Amino acid sequence: MRNPIIAALDVPTAEQALKLAGQIAPAVGAFKIGSELFTAAGPDIVKRIRATGASVFLDLKFHDIPNTVAKAVTSAVQLDVQMLTVHTSGGFEMLKAAEQAAEEVAWKLGRIPPLVLGVTLLTSLNTAALREIGFDVNVEYQVRRLAMIATKAGLRGLVCSPQEVVKLRQIIPPAMQLVTPGIRTGAEMADDQKRTLTPREAMDAGANWLVIGRPIYAAENPRMAAEKILESLA
Repeated sequence: MRNPIIAALDVPTAEQALKLAGQIAPAVGAFKIGSELFTAAGPDIVKRIRATGASVFLDLKFHDIPNTVAKAVTSAVQLDVQMLTVHTSGGFEMLKAAEQAAEEVAWKLGRIPPLVLGVTLLTSLNTAALREIGFDVNVEYQVRRLAMIATKAGLRGLVCSPQEVVKLRQIIPPAMQLVTPGIRTGAEMADDQKRTLTPREAMDAGANWLVIGRPIYAAENPRMAAEKILESLA
């Protein structure tokens, strides 16, 4: 079985990230580099993680005018990442530009294009939060609407909460990859994630990849925590 665990390297320094990656590498399928680590360590941390042979999910959630996003995606492809994120709320033209840039640059470099993942709604948001920022719709409706825009634009993957996976599977192409943050084992303290499931529940719902942060990196023994999660998926 392909290891579906993407471990989030949500730590503040390159040294901590490399140490954590070294500890848990045998038990995970890829590493996520997000805003905190990338802002602190820059593109070099992507290169150093890739140098270990590990796959990288660059989670910077690009959201800008189409030309700017296309250039950002180009830079990400040149770093040889395997996944990257864009906000679906950037609209059809932005999403289309992102996918086209990923494919064109990758083929020129002789690489497989990275999976451009459209972020539907952050898992910290709920219907009340949507109304607060001016969207008078519920979470499910907004996620479905954004997912259809992403599909129309040619994206091959989405980021969504595990709670939306089942219903998205009913409307998106079968080959569409679904990446789910908001994974919790039940042993953690309550936090800002509002739409969560356990790893097993998310996979059973139809997720392809699980982004797991605090349940691994905040554990007393990160390697043991990752191995335990992987065993639960067998």
